[in-house]
Amino acid sequence: MEEKKLSIILFSGEYDKAMAALILANSAREMNITVHIFFAFWGLSLIRDPDKMSLEDKNTFEKMFSLMAPKGPEDLPLSKMNFGGLGKVMLKEMMEEHHAPDLTAFLKGAQKKGVNFYACKLSVEVMGYKLEEFLPDVKELTANEYLADALEADIQLFI
Repeated sequence: MEEKKLSIILFSGEYDKAMAALILANSAREMNITVHIFFAFWGLSLIRDPDKMSLEDKNTFEKMFSLMAPKGPEDLPLSKMNFGGLGKVMLKEMMEEHHAPDLTAFLKGAQKKGVNFYACKLSVEVMGYKLEEFLPDVKELTANEYLADALEADIQLFI
């Protein structure tokens, strides 16, 4: 049987949307489906490593952006009903009551299961990030390289 492939573009930098992408990615890997996630613009916030962030070799706008953007998965706001962060606190409590993992756990699970993480090269450059500031094993792809890869996918999602 030919192996199936899921391709996700994660453009959103919002907690609940990132959660949906990672739940699908983890579930697909459990079904032996190859998963590629292409992180673009705001989606890059999910794969930033707070311990590796640097302001070195950045211009003023890049420094400001780097300081103001979410610094990893738990820094992401909700897409709806965030209420200055209170909505996210409520959602996380509800998830805990239902013994559901948080976003960081889904992210680590995806890494452990072999989900392929790709950062959009242009987005990385425009946002003023450096590949070294991301989680381990994140690779950089151009939009053309991503599209060539996505053409081979059985399922394509834009989140």
